[in-house]
Amino acid sequence: MQWYIVDLHTHTPASADYQQPEIQFIDLLLRAEARNIAIIALTDHNTVAGYKRMQEEIQQLELLEKLKRLLPEEEIQLREYRRLLQKILVLPGFEFTATFGFHILSIFSPDKPVREIEHLLIDLRIPTDQLDSGSATIGASSDVLTAYRLIAEAGGLVIAAHANSNNGIAMRGFPIGGQTKIAYTQDKNLHALEVTDLDQKGSRSTAAFFNGTKPEYPRRMHCIQGSDSHRLTIDPLHKKNLGVGDRATDVLLPEVSFEALYELFTSHDFARTRPHRHKEEPVYDFIRAAREEGANIVQAFHESMAVRGGKRYAVLADICAFANTNGGTLYIGISDNPQKPVVGILDAEQSMASLEKEISDRISPLLQCTLDLHDVAGKKILRVLVPRGEDPPYAVDQNKIYVRAEAETGMAVRDEIVELVKRGLSYIIPIQEPMHPAVGENLSMISQTVDEDEQETPPRTGVEVVAVHYLTDLPTYTMRDLRNGNVVKNVTLKSARRLWHYAITSHANLPEDISKANIVWQGDFGLIRRYKQDKKERYDLIQRTGSSYRYYFGVTEDGIHGAWKQLVGQEED
Repeated sequence: MQWYIVDLHTHTPASADYQQPEIQFIDLLLRAEARNIAIIALTDHNTVAGYKRMQEEIQQLELLEKLKRLLPEEEIQLREYRRLLQKILVLPGFEFTATFGFHILSIFSPDKPVREIEHLLIDLRIPTDQLDSGSATIGASSDVLTAYRLIAEAGGLVIAAHANSNNGIAMRGFPIGGQTKIAYTQDKNLHALEVTDLDQKGSRSTAAFFNGTKPEYPRRMHCIQGSDSHRLTIDPLHKKNLGVGDRATDVLLPEVSFEALYELFTSHDFARTRPHRHKEEPVYDFIRAAREEGANIVQAFHESMAVRGGKRYAVLADICAFANTNGGTLYIGISDNPQKPVVGILDAEQSMASLEKEISDRISPLLQCTLDLHDVAGKKILRVLVPRGEDPPYAVDQNKIYVRAEAETGMAVRDEIVELVKRGLSYIIPIQEPMHPAVGENLSMISQTVDEDEQETPPRTGVEVVAVHYLTDLPTYTMRDLRNGNVVKNVTLKSARRLWHYAITSHANLPEDISKANIVWQGDFGLIRRYKQDKKERYDLIQRTGSSYRYYFGVTEDGIHGAWKQLVGQEED
């Protein structure tokens, strides 16, 4: 494995809006070489003409060479092309304009015939007489999801171009419904998001938003950056007009090839990409970034996996829970506190092999996890990448089924097991009606409509105490997981997991006359309590619905939206 610099979004003079039409194709490759780029994709607007012209130019020079008719300057040019193409992998592609004007990068292997890529453009409804025009404003008549599917079926990498910016599928303020935005960013045929803020830290960055912790966006997405260069070098008067390699990505690959790149973007390893930084800038440390983020629904930390004390079993329970929920990453030999010294693991190779065997032997059905070792502060830590399982429910020792709720792993109860079985069956028997997008099924069936009014809807994380039942002296509760909408009945204080236990206890402590409780109200929305847990701000909330109330506990910032934002003092997006 080695880090390589890639720029997967570059234009050529074949794009109608290219700012330096006098530039030659060999100039692009020389500039890529100067920026140490190993892989570059030529992605002109709705055309593959740029890549095609470069290939034709090389073929013409080779023909002249074969006929012994090369001029001295042409001989030098051909020699330079050959030298550069030994150093740089050039990939054919295009930037497609779909409905609503959204841009999608389509990138292929150099073995893909140009004629087949042109046929794909025709299938995407680019008029045949405009295949070489390179216009970004060609009437977009293919919808986003159809474009994803057709490009993926043709063997291409599908990347949403500048997703968080102009003409991006996740740009803010564009009047499409939230359900549609979920579909556009979670579709199985989409391999990655290109973003313009990859180097930005904090929860408001695009990569942080699509890291698998948001309830509506459970699929974690690979995020990269590209230059979107429409010129050779940066415009000195307009710094936003970047040149080749000015905003590139580092990728960790076993070799420089399209196949290796494709494998990366279809893997569950999100630590093999990072924003490219110049030598004077610090290298991105994904493990430190993970520790700063802390434990959450897709991330867990264990300082030890010793058999003694149940630590090994706790690791297996987390792996099982991740497989049953959204997938995730475990870091073993390290805590989530960046200030705490790294513990590391002894006999690293043997420990990794031992855990790999236990995963195979003790978790059923068979679960394909990826384990690898990393050096941190001179010590070895073990990382385990767990996919979201396609055959749930997964169990430890055949009968212990775990699920993940925020930063907590707990034993699944009956109603949760039923939902897992339904999910497992949906992979075998396709479900014909749209499902809640949080479970990630049939997203392509969601219509392109404006969102329904979110002002009346509950938060999207935490739990709701739906009802209390007194069939005996021991009360039982009906709980709703606000992240996925699952309702769980017959929960007792004794059987409740940590968050449920907290919710039940907090609910019981509220006065019977709710007007006597110390609640901050804004209209029908109330804040019962604000507190911090697991490095996250959390809220206990109440909603007035006519003559009754709904109670929500342990709501994280990810679950706050609409009128709830104003209540808790969050900024509007």
